[in-house]
Amino acid sequence: MSPFAAVETRPAQFSIVQVDLPGKGLVNLGVLVQDSQSDTLYLRVRRDLETLDSEAEAEDLEVLSALAEDLDQKAREMGAEALFEYLEGTLSTSIRITDREPVLVEDFGRAVDRLYRKHVQSNVLKFRTHLPRYSLQAAAGKFLENQEVTELGWIETPPDLRLTPEMFVAQIEGRSMEPLIPDGSLCVFRYGVAGSRGGRLVLAEDIGSAGNDRYAVKRYKSEKKSDKQADEEGWRHSRIRLESLNPGYPSWDLDPDEDKYRIIAEFIRVLD
Repeated sequence: MSPFAAVETRPAQFSIVQVDLPGKGLVNLGVLVQDSQSDTLYLRVRRDLETLDSEAEAEDLEVLSALAEDLDQKAREMGAEALFEYLEGTLSTSIRITDREPVLVEDFGRAVDRLYRKHVQSNVLKFRTHLPRYSLQAAAGKFLENQEVTELGWIETPPDLRLTPEMFVAQIEGRSMEPLIPDGSLCVFRYGVAGSRGGRLVLAEDIGSAGNDRYAVKRYKSEKKSDKQADEEGWRHSRIRLESLNPGYPSWDLDPDEDKYRIIAEFIRVLD
């Protein structure tokens, strides 16, 4: 039996925001999710609108550019239900929303991101809106051994995440970090853990293991002791432990003097 309680779901509704482009027909721009219990609106709109310059009228582009902020402001003022009714009756023939559909939601932030990725195909703006996705083995080769590797694709990230070339996406399998990181999650990582690693979640490689079993996300903990022959600050690690968050799974106890593990990157967040 899982040590975690069953996750509660809530009924919600969602719609797709669309624009009618000459020669292309209806193009999906974003997702609106309505929490009926709290009358709250959650939304996500694509950020590559400049790539539509040759396909959309200038007047519509101005409207689209202000769309997310305008919808968010109106939802706060009117409530989600009143806003949906307003949109269903007043949008232009070129910009519209689809009929509302039911959906069960555990977490509204993740739900809107999941629905967005399912229904909206935006253009890739590298390290502006999208990050490269690598296998765990490829990520280790690229960032630790400076190998030339090919990404599995580019993944659009949430708008509140500031992207840099050191960041990437990888899929994590296993339940050792649940409930924070569900099995099969796409996660964002950043190569190069700045400052102390203590307490942070890191992507680690166990060199003595084979296949994907050699890679895992763990919480980094270490103990230090004074040592005149240690680092510049006069300290050395006496014990390093990479901990699982799920108590049903083992942690890794490491000998600081043995090169049996490598830290690949720092965990940033779960995408889905």
